[in-house]
Amino acid sequence: MTQAPTENKISPFAVFRNPSFTRLWFAQFISTIGDAFTIIAAGIFIFRLTGSTLQVGLLLIATSVPTMLLGLFAGVFADRYDRKKIMVAALLSQAVLVFLIPILLPYNVAWLYVLVMLVSGIGTFFHPAFDSVLPETASDEALTAANSMIAISSFGSTAIGFAVAGLIVSSFSIEWAFYIDAFTFLVSAVLLMGLKVTSIETQEKTTVAVVFRNLREGLQDLWSNSLLRSLLWIGAAYALVAGVWNTLTLPFATEVLGATEFQYGIQEAVTSVGFVLGSFFVARYAERLREGVWISLSLLLTMAFGMVYAFSNSVPVATIMLMVTGFLNAWYYVARRTLLQRNTEREMRGRIFGALMTIGYVFMLIGMGIAGLADFIGIRETTIMVVVLTGLIGVAALVAPGIGQPAAEWLRAISLLRKAESAPSSATSMEPGRPAVAADFERLQVHLPAIAGLSAQIVDRLIQGARYINAVEGNIIVHHGEVSDAAYFIVNGRAIAGRVEGNQEKVLEILNAGDFFGEIAALTGIPRTANVVVDQPTSLIRVPASTLRELSSVPDLNRIFMSKMTERMIRMNMIEMPKMLTLDQNVLRELRTERAAVAQPA
Repeated sequence: MTQAPTENKISPFAVFRNPSFTRLWFAQFISTIGDAFTIIAAGIFIFRLTGSTLQVGLLLIATSVPTMLLGLFAGVFADRYDRKKIMVAALLSQAVLVFLIPILLPYNVAWLYVLVMLVSGIGTFFHPAFDSVLPETASDEALTAANSMIAISSFGSTAIGFAVAGLIVSSFSIEWAFYIDAFTFLVSAVLLMGLKVTSIETQEKTTVAVVFRNLREGLQDLWSNSLLRSLLWIGAAYALVAGVWNTLTLPFATEVLGATEFQYGIQEAVTSVGFVLGSFFVARYAERLREGVWISLSLLLTMAFGMVYAFSNSVPVATIMLMVTGFLNAWYYVARRTLLQRNTEREMRGRIFGALMTIGYVFMLIGMGIAGLADFIGIRETTIMVVVLTGLIGVAALVAPGIGQPAAEWLRAISLLRKAESAPSSATSMEPGRPAVAADFERLQVHLPAIAGLSAQIVDRLIQGARYINAVEGNIIVHHGEVSDAAYFIVNGRAIAGRVEGNQEKVLEILNAGDFFGEIAALTGIPRTANVVVDQPTSLIRVPASTLRELSSVPDLNRIFMSKMTERMIRMNMIEMPKMLTLDQNVLRELRTERAAVAQPA
């Protein structure tokens, strides 16, 4: 679905106005260059010592095993502890371990495998924390640009690192590559020490039982959300394809095309260049298409150009096609990350990202194994097979729930919001409903587990002022600009929040079972900030401001309320409005605490 460009387009580089994002970007850029040093140096050292490609393969496996074993649990810890401290501790630990490699190698080569595995294992804790923090350093509008810049940081620095590492290893003692990598970890840690992000606080102690319970909650949340579930399957299939593709590029170049190893190196380099250019492209034109469309186009066009590559007999043609596929793969990478970040609650990000990271690694390794089919059916034939599979994944993404929302459905949402904008009031749009009962909150608990923490006495007080309402498609729940002291919780169904910005209706948020809205107007007394219209038959619990404050007395609910409320107010640039003075002082104090920990958005 193409959107009309805005008059005041935000530059993709505007994200660097946020000091916290700049620190994240440079920390990743520097440490990734260092990582390339260790990868190159370790592989060359083992091959020089043993002359065995098997030993090199075992070294690569040693870097993957920790992620498969620890990825799920690393996500849990990223949701329970200060994410900045996790990242800094991980980088400092990796600096020490990499520094020890050249010191311990003379005693036994086994130390290389042990230390590389430990470095990889610690990095498994770094990545979910990094991915969870990133959305807090960029506004919602700039999130795609932020992910594009992070992609450029990651893949661009890898290309630089490989080139410089090769020069260092060939010209100087190989130990210098490890020392330089250790130094890059140290510099990255110092950069992240100045990061300004909100810390995660938990009330309960971290025990084995609590960790496993948190892990189960994260997996349940991943599976119960249709969009996240779609991203899980699409991502797993893509990782499998990537595993096959990455394994076949070398034999395809040398055996099918008759390319030299130098020409193969050029192909790998231009693939990275294409990815960097593709990241710039999607950052520049992100608003033209929805994220799901970027994902589908990426996969379908990769199939088209990949097929040219698979049937080519020319090294130059194949090299150009690899650059184009690298360009297209950036669309998938950036759009998928943006969708994940926008549709995952802050408190759940570590677990969701950790689970997807682990599953991705598993399927990529499976893909590497499947690449062995080339020994039986041929390299070109296996390449054609994987290219076709890429296209089939693209077709699946077109219809996957939450990802491949058809244009007609998106237009329908815009139509509903347009009608809501022109309607005079939402007061007569819905039935008045009935008084809420305890069973209504029990139904809400299925989608909002934190409700389970409410005592029977609190529930009794809450139901006195709450109402249970059934709304049909097209009903306007709240109207932009009206004044009300009520908030709403969705028990089941779906609604759309949006408003007119300029001359264009903009969808701000899709609200599903377990979501809440209207809390800003209820607690501050300011007019409603958006229209909310029913997209499909929906049941809601309408609660007055006094009830919402009662719910805020539960610590888990309070954190959810404050996080979502602050996120929405920052997005709409209204956190400093004078009318905020009418806000309950306890809530205002917590919002100020949240605000102080979040850097100004770009």
